[in-house]
Amino acid sequence: MTSPEAWKRAAAEHAADWVRSGMVVGLGAGSTAELALRRIASLLARGALSDILGVPCSRAVGEAAARLGVPLTTLEAHPVIDLTIDGADEVDASFALVKGAGGALLHEKIVAQASRREVIVVDASKPSPCIGTRCALPVEVVPFGWRTEALFLESLGARVQVRAAASGAPFRTDEDNMILDCELGPIRAPHELSRRLAERAGIVEHGLFLDLATDLVIGGADGVRHLTRADEGART
Repeated sequence: MTSPEAWKRAAAEHAADWVRSGMVVGLGAGSTAELALRRIASLLARGALSDILGVPCSRAVGEAAARLGVPLTTLEAHPVIDLTIDGADEVDASFALVKGAGGALLHEKIVAQASRREVIVVDASKPSPCIGTRCALPVEVVPFGWRTEALFLESLGARVQVRAAASGAPFRTDEDNMILDCELGPIRAPHELSRRLAERAGIVEHGLFLDLATDLVIGGADGVRHLTRADEGART
């Protein structure tokens, strides 16, 4: 495999093949998770899977799943998810993640916390020696008082930018919140940063996903690697 797109597809399809009939499946947001969704839809269409119910992490994912013929449910109806397949913007060796480039981080984290197994699928460009090295940290804030939260984030050393939609207006999440993208550089103490962000009333959620991923599937030039937190080994 020679291109990142091929790497992503191979990794996403590898993870999708773990879905079994009768499962409740979390449907992550982003381009890699969409490839897994398409694989699940294909397996359903040809009868290799049946009785699947999907819990989408965003309205856009729900609409895509419906178009592809994947039956949907809600967390209210099924509060425990068997398996979630999602992507990440950056991941380190301890399975700490940065997520939220697509703006669905709040729903993605709720779904991840409800999942028995959280499978993160990435291409070989996403592993990092330390999260924050390669991408900004998204922080979801309520519109009321967002400048106060931006000042707080700057006090932590962040370079803050209000995420914009294609129209130029501030981007709004499915919950009608705003996102502040925070360039922090390498995040050496992610649990401490997570705690400090959680203490702020105006911060709804942030893109640090810690102690949530159970499996990491990496697609690269040499094929697909499967890492687990449990054994810290690799399988193909």
